[in-house]
Amino acid sequence: MNTVYPTLITNDLRSELSKAIGGHPANDIYVLTDTTTQQECLPYLYSCGLSDECRVITVAAGDANKNIAAAVQVWEYLSSHGATRKSLLINLGGGMITDLGGFAASTFKRGIRYLNIPTSLLGAVDAATGGKTGVNLMGLKNEIGVFNPADRVLIDVHFFKSLDAHNLRSGYAEMVKHALIDTQAEWKEILAFNLEEVDFDRLRVLVERSVRIKERVVEQDPTEKNIRKALNLGHTFGHAFETFSHRIGQPALHGYAVMWGLLCELYLSFVQHQFPKEELLRLNYMMKENYGKLEFGCADYEVLYELMTHDKKNDEGFVNFTLLSGIGQIQLNCTADKELIFETLDFYLNT
Repeated sequence: MNTVYPTLITNDLRSELSKAIGGHPANDIYVLTDTTTQQECLPYLYSCGLSDECRVITVAAGDANKNIAAAVQVWEYLSSHGATRKSLLINLGGGMITDLGGFAASTFKRGIRYLNIPTSLLGAVDAATGGKTGVNLMGLKNEIGVFNPADRVLIDVHFFKSLDAHNLRSGYAEMVKHALIDTQAEWKEILAFNLEEVDFDRLRVLVERSVRIKERVVEQDPTEKNIRKALNLGHTFGHAFETFSHRIGQPALHGYAVMWGLLCELYLSFVQHQFPKEELLRLNYMMKENYGKLEFGCADYEVLYELMTHDKKNDEGFVNFTLLSGIGQIQLNCTADKELIFETLDFYLNT
């Protein structure tokens, strides 16, 4: 029996959008955008057949606005415009919008249907798929949320052609992570892709493969009790780097923070599980060529460590990591003490 994936990578968004909406009344369809995607992406959706009778909800752009206040804004709009449990929400945007919109849809009247149409590479390969929804709280990422997958995720590479180099690289970092937890062949393909001169046809193929890797993992463990923790590779350090970057007024894109986190967690993998040094060095080279580094010093180690202690993956007071003993050889529920975490930060700064 063939598996039916909820995520479609399509060259015909008009047809797939029509199928996903079905006969749903246009005046009972709500489209969530942010101030950027309303201007840059919504017109394309109209050109793909979205009715202008659909109601549009627009929130402020940026991950800093992925919060309870924005969720309340969505709930209030839905409620005041007559939305019911049978209504449909379409989330058109990057990871901020699909996270926020998925959470709002999952909780409004105890849950309404929603579709994700990611407009960023990061959103397509990460936030839009897998059913995680949520908002940030007190500066900590995704503290409030639920597991509830979209009815359908529609990915059209057309949207990625307008992304700048930084946002393409941000999304690609999550594809690097997927390759690391998959196979040597996938890792080789990802390393070979030219981020300087992007071949969008090739990118479409790699995006589909990356999404399938994630879906295979999620299918085995939808609510992250076991193997889905593999998708957290790079994120314990990564989330700390991302939050720290915002605190110092030099906000890093999520994928950049994940790439820096991957280097740190592959170093931990090398120290604790004999992860091959040559693969660690390959990632380091790729990072230096394409992502640069977050600037901090030894005086910031305590702050970074404190941020890691707030990570949702932690258990019984230990900082928890997903590590690797080789490409595709996943080690779950690993821990490291403060001394080793500081050693890893030394490696990051000095390599």
